[in-house]
Amino acid sequence: MAEWLREMSVGQWFQTDGEPFEIVGLDAAAEVVLVQHFDGTLEEVDFDAWMELAARPCAPPEDYSGALDIGRDDYGLNDDSLSPGRWDNPADFIDQMNL
Repeated sequence: MAEWLREMSVGQWFQTDGEPFEIVGLDAAAEVVLVQHFDGTLEEVDFDAWMELAARPCAPPEDYSGALDIGRDDYGLNDDSLSPGRWDNPADFIDQMNL
């Protein structure tokens, strides 16, 4: 087995000149690296093509919305209704329960 392959593992993030991608599978017998790009697409890269990529390790992205096909507005990060102060006391909502 090639020495560079021993240093790779599933879950590592790499980057070339484009968007980062994650290794989601390694098959030494078939000589294939399975990667998932930031936008969620999967790609098989044979070992020879991997060497030509000259991919370098990088940190995982802070925002995973690319793979989920949603924008930040879709999951309400800027929505005031999600503020923790609204849910401080569950007893405030006892009258709204249908018992």
